[in-house]
Amino acid sequence: MKVLNIHKRIIKQPKEKVTAVLKTLATENDKIWPKEKWLEMKFKDGIKVGAKGGHGPIRYSVEKYNPDEIIQFRFSKPEGFNGIHKFEITELDTHTTEIKHTIDMNTTGKGTYNWLFAVRSLHNALLEDGLDKLENNFSTEQKSTNWNFWVKFLRKQMEPKK
Repeated sequence: MKVLNIHKRIIKQPKEKVTAVLKTLATENDKIWPKEKWLEMKFKDGIKVGAKGGHGPIRYSVEKYNPDEIIQFRFSKPEGFNGIHKFEITELDTHTTEIKHTIDMNTTGKGTYNWLFAVRSLHNALLEDGLDKLENNFSTEQKSTNWNFWVKFLRKQMEPKK
């Protein structure tokens, strides 16, 4: 199944300020990944071309890295996720920047089932939480996107049994 999933956020800040925040991705001082709510994005040796890492069961390697423009990852797991996901930064004007996250992949077999019934909804919630966190670096009004019923249900099912 062809998957094209895009999340965008317009940030009322110059590109260099948004880029500076994106450069913290997967570091101890991560200012974009919502690790307070989701499994942390980790790379053993930091983000650089060829680095392998991921978050939870989603694994990928860094395929392209130009911190002022793009970070592109290629999926290695789960099985049936064939393609990439990426963050792109675009200057719209001197005081406005767009950050965009794109998944562009083809799913097969169990990967299609996992995407349709779990990963898509969880991914959408995670990305909105991350874009909220990014935007909150520049705002006194703290954004927080509400999760839908399905995301809350899936997360409850994923909690460790006591």
